[in-house]
Amino acid sequence: MKTLVIAEKPSVAQDIVKALTPTSGKFEKHDDHFENDRYVVTSAVGHLVEIQAPEQYDVKRGKWSFANLPVIPPHFDLKPVDKTKTRLNAVVKQAKRKDVNALINACDAGREGELIFRLIEQYAGGTKSLDKPVQRLWLQSMTPQAIRDGFDSLRSNQQMQGLADAARSRSEADWLVGINGTRAMTAFNSRDGGFFLTTVGRVQTPTLAVVVEREEQIRKFVSRDYWEIHAEFAAAAGTYPAKWFDPAWKKEEDAEKKADRKWTAAEAQAIVEAVRGKTASVTEEATPTTQASPGLFDLTSLQREANGKFGFSAKTTLALAQSLYERHKALTYPRTDSRHLPEDYVPVAKQTFEMLADSGMRHLAPHALTALNNNYVRKIPRVFDNKKVSDHFAIIPTLQAPSGLSEAEQKLYDLVVRRFMAVFFPSAEYQVTTRISVAAGHSFKTVGKVLVKPGWLAIYGKEAANEVEDAKDGDKGQNLVPVQPGEQVGVESVEAKGLKTRPPARYSEATLLGAMEGAGKLVDDDELREAMQEKGLGTPATRAAIIEGLLNEKYMLREGREIIPTAKAFQLMTLLRGLQVEELSKPELTGEWEYKLAQMEQGKLSRATFMAEIAAMTEHIVKKAKEYDRDTVPGDYATVSTPCPNCGGVVKENYRRYACTGADGASEGCGFSFGKSPAGRTFEPAEVEQFMRDKKIGPLDGFRSKAGWPFVAEMALKYNEEEKNWKLEFDFGDDKKNEESGEIVEFTDEALGACPKCGSPVHEHGSNYVCSKAVPTNDQPTPSCDFKTGKLILQQPVEREQVVKLLTNGKTDVLDKFVSNRTRRSFKAMLAWNPEEGKVTFEFEPREGGKKYPARKTAATKTPFGKAAAKKTTAKTTKAPVAKKAAKPAAEKAPRKAAVGTLKPSAALMAVIGDGTYARTEVVKKIWDYIKANNLQDPADKRSIKADGKLQAVFGKDSATMFELAGIIGKHLS
Repeated sequence: MKTLVIAEKPSVAQDIVKALTPTSGKFEKHDDHFENDRYVVTSAVGHLVEIQAPEQYDVKRGKWSFANLPVIPPHFDLKPVDKTKTRLNAVVKQAKRKDVNALINACDAGREGELIFRLIEQYAGGTKSLDKPVQRLWLQSMTPQAIRDGFDSLRSNQQMQGLADAARSRSEADWLVGINGTRAMTAFNSRDGGFFLTTVGRVQTPTLAVVVEREEQIRKFVSRDYWEIHAEFAAAAGTYPAKWFDPAWKKEEDAEKKADRKWTAAEAQAIVEAVRGKTASVTEEATPTTQASPGLFDLTSLQREANGKFGFSAKTTLALAQSLYERHKALTYPRTDSRHLPEDYVPVAKQTFEMLADSGMRHLAPHALTALNNNYVRKIPRVFDNKKVSDHFAIIPTLQAPSGLSEAEQKLYDLVVRRFMAVFFPSAEYQVTTRISVAAGHSFKTVGKVLVKPGWLAIYGKEAANEVEDAKDGDKGQNLVPVQPGEQVGVESVEAKGLKTRPPARYSEATLLGAMEGAGKLVDDDELREAMQEKGLGTPATRAAIIEGLLNEKYMLREGREIIPTAKAFQLMTLLRGLQVEELSKPELTGEWEYKLAQMEQGKLSRATFMAEIAAMTEHIVKKAKEYDRDTVPGDYATVSTPCPNCGGVVKENYRRYACTGADGASEGCGFSFGKSPAGRTFEPAEVEQFMRDKKIGPLDGFRSKAGWPFVAEMALKYNEEEKNWKLEFDFGDDKKNEESGEIVEFTDEALGACPKCGSPVHEHGSNYVCSKAVPTNDQPTPSCDFKTGKLILQQPVEREQVVKLLTNGKTDVLDKFVSNRTRRSFKAMLAWNPEEGKVTFEFEPREGGKKYPARKTAATKTPFGKAAAKKTTAKTTKAPVAKKAAKPAAEKAPRKAAVGTLKPSAALMAVIGDGTYARTEVVKKIWDYIKANNLQDPADKRSIKADGKLQAVFGKDSATMFELAGIIGKHLS
């Protein structure tokens, strides 16, 4: 009989196999597991199973009303995670084997690792239990000896019951609050009709509250004038700058008041007049200071650093780190919240430095060699600390030197490597001199900072070592000219600089990640703050997804590096305050949960008690929303500057509408009003002003039909004769009405280019770009062409300049904001003219690593622009809020055609497959035939292909992976 070991990740499974081989015998490698006489080792890839409400308790979209809330099922069913069904089936198959009589949970040592295993075990058992004994492998270090030691001291399943209960409870509580909160707020906001999706969650809503609160501070901020007095002093050896300060100043509650500020021009000018032309006495104090390097990276600190240095979003940084971990094997596991290494990792760290010293990376190798020669790599407590290693340790480079990195991957790899090396280097040493110059009784301060020994700063070169040279003002720290003891210096120049206080800065992704990580500091209760100390809002693995989710739901938007909350975000915070369910927007909720879950882990609180409290909280949230019976929700509302179009009265905002309040702004008005969130999209204040002024706006995206489908439309204020008032109406840009009615169109814009169908000029028209012969004009009342392409396609705005490129070159640039109607996922594509189909279609770039295209392509054909175009899927403009399934792309509907051999290989490729013209599929097959015939697959890794003389000329290097083949071959075909 055998024991099945289930790890959380394939890399951990491989480490376990390597560690166990010397003691339990050699393992045979299979497609989805390793096996020897004693063990079967397999792995998940994170969560393979997720919880869901049983069918009879689930409420489908379209029935999101208070009548169906709250949803509190007596138990939860399980469902496979769609993306990893194949892996789940493979693991379950091993678990059900008759010769497997015991299981070892080797998932990561933490709450999530426990949950991943428990859900897989439950799913594998189905309605019955698997009924196989389980033990727990608890690892905080991945060295072979640490793994063997872990197997010698396995924990019992009962020992882990508290952790398992806490893991399940947290997962189910998040589901209950998120699902019921979202449905209750959506039901409340959809009372007037339509579907106004209003998502809330334990992590996302407090995160949004942080951003909204900062924006409220900025909006309410009143700038104040203040003055600083700057002087230049002349000593025998030269001049130096200084800034006035009050040595007797004490810190005040008003954070804007500082020792070096004066609040009236008269006071500042008085100091200027008093010291001008005078001499000053000088005292100074020199102290040596040291600066240690920052600690190793966890995911959040890496995301913050990459955002600040390169402008990478948190999502991008995670994707790059994941690629460096999974694909290139160059970094350790990135989804970690630890910034330390296990205490037995000193030898591994030394080996990593040896790899870097020999790697050929010229910008890094010399520093690695310096560390080795000077014995810097040793057991330093601030680096190696078992108590500060959670289920994962810090992100560091592996022993594998990477190659073939993209520019972005290289930047991130360098960032991690430099930080890894820096923590072992000595501290940087400075000589800091504080000089006080006193003239006419007024004190001026100058700080001089001289880098004595660069230490770890040497790894960063001029970028950090020359930081003192950039400082110019008196208190910023620069090289100072010497002043002799007792020397009197002259005031060479002095001036008062008028400045203004600034509002707090908006959050960037870097600072928002920091706020999420440190959210526990905002909690007043000592016990709850302590419980959150190591947690914050979300986990390193989920914070990027939380931010992206808030952006996708249009609660926030990016402007450059700033993150700005939208009107929808303010509306949600107003609603939560008005309904008195503010706990959903406070980090205290996470603090309270973490405190109770910690008690559960220690056996001091039962799972049943905790879940009963969550159910009660859920019922409270739904009840507050359901029973709220006032017309509006109290809040801080705006007044529109444009008068009512019907009576000229004052138009004001309330929770649901913009409404006329009469000439005095305080009466019922004339009845003019329009919804603040038509079809689930909330007006921004500037949009309301434009809409009221111009009586039209758009096209705008972000609307949703009653069934929740996204759509795009223009809106207009139109006079309704029956009601004798103005009403908001949607205009879906259906230009066919004009075409069918024969109404003459006059183009006033400059033509964008020639129609690819008939050569006539293409212009903007309504919500489309159309051929001038596709609509009735004075020159041609009867349309003769049908070329048309949308200004907004699948939520992707298509600018004029891109249409010019489409008409000139046959395709646009890669556009990255398309959103599939079917899957709701965003994707990148070019828009291209497809002469075969006679319309604009999608064209996808080959993905890095030779991954499949998003849609099947057939053989290339020539376009009128002389460039190859592949078979593409049709790009359709989303026009109206119709709750239909999106039509399948043309490439999916078309019958499969036989590939036609029209591609010519390069000379290098011809040497491998022979002369002639081929279809791409023929080329791939011939290449594989050649590889297999010559035994060029690496026996240790079948995915790797060793190049012989002929293939070297094709690959341009000594080896390639099977995933790169498609991309390589494409470069050799024309």
